[in-house]
Amino acid sequence: MRVVDLIEKKRNGLELTKSEIDFIITEYTNGNLPDYQMSALAMAIYFQNMTQEERVHLTTAMVNSGDQIDLSEIEGIKVDKHSTGGVGDTTTLVLGPLVAAVGVPVAKMSGRGLGHTGGTIDKLEAVPGFHVEITNDEFIRLVNTNKLAVIGQSGDLTPADKSLYALRDVTATVDSIPLIASSIMSKKIAAGADAICLDVKTGNGAFMKDLKDAEALAQAMVEIGKGVGRNTKAIISDMSQPLGFAVGNALEVKEAIDTLKGEGPEDLTELCLTLGSHMVMLAKKASSLEEARALLIEVIDNGQALATFKTFLEAQGGDASVVDDPSQLPDASYKISVPAKADGYVSEIVAEQIGVAAMKLGAGRATKESVIDLAVGVVLHKKVGDAVKKGDTLVTIHSNSENVDEVMNFIYDSYTIVSEQVDAPTLIYKEIH
Repeated sequence: MRVVDLIEKKRNGLELTKSEIDFIITEYTNGNLPDYQMSALAMAIYFQNMTQEERVHLTTAMVNSGDQIDLSEIEGIKVDKHSTGGVGDTTTLVLGPLVAAVGVPVAKMSGRGLGHTGGTIDKLEAVPGFHVEITNDEFIRLVNTNKLAVIGQSGDLTPADKSLYALRDVTATVDSIPLIASSIMSKKIAAGADAICLDVKTGNGAFMKDLKDAEALAQAMVEIGKGVGRNTKAIISDMSQPLGFAVGNALEVKEAIDTLKGEGPEDLTELCLTLGSHMVMLAKKASSLEEARALLIEVIDNGQALATFKTFLEAQGGDASVVDDPSQLPDASYKISVPAKADGYVSEIVAEQIGVAAMKLGAGRATKESVIDLAVGVVLHKKVGDAVKKGDTLVTIHSNSENVDEVMNFIYDSYTIVSEQVDAPTLIYKEIH
């Protein structure tokens, strides 16, 4: 078998077999296939697409290229959740304790963020003492005991995907549905979950800005999941404006606490209840989405969701008293108001611009070497559809520097205020099973 023949085969629009895909990924992982040939294959896939069978085989080959996490010692159906990202995406901080409180085991493997704000681990580390450096045995014990634990990503999961992603990044082949879908799903499958709930974002703050592209990606991932024996569902949700109000690590932890108390932003609460209901159903803890939703609302109302969050933080070294007193979280030195320049209604907030503003403050990483400031970020006071008066605070900037002129300009550029009333955007577009 020669790789050049397989590149030609895919270039000509023909279907690669399982053994051919396995051969390519094995050779690439072992360093026997040069980057220029893998680049050529990625470009051929970009233009010729892949069949459903090819996508499943590629995903499986990438899973098999490294370690796989064995969660069989955890009792019950393990449900993982993945979001394709966005601005102010605090859902994991809420969903973990929320679904754990109704008995769904959440064994979460998370990473650090590269972009607007930190990843789930960065956000949780805003809680003094919290850490994810625990052994696999301790991880499994904590999930069995508390139904929730978070551990850092293993360096040995899907090495083929890591290498291929880096190559795609510099060869203009990132935005290929089969390559995106197999990349995401290989990591989720290697992480050991029995079932997977996907939150696929669409809008100006999402990777998939067009709804049709988001649908195609969601469908591709659901079919891959089912093709490898994982019950998989996807929700397509809006990211045309930031989710919730807070963008920044400690600020998002506080917002998660508010949401678990039943006092969070309407859109964040609704998305968490929707995703959570599907996770509860996937775990077979309810017979309908309505029943699952009622269980989640009950644990918010009776305080069990918040209590589960406290237990989880404490079990991993965190100071759980921040839940009752969020003022103990890292706090920025300066709170600077961004006033509206005119009366009217907010018609647009460019989520990506808000994300860049938060990153400029130090809330995110521009490079892997960047150091995150856990205290800084922005808090929105007006969202799309809201009425504003000149001088009303649109956003509060939380900064450790007085000089925020550049950040303020990013925020003003992201807001559009018009004279006629507009509707808030649709939050959830579609569910794909």
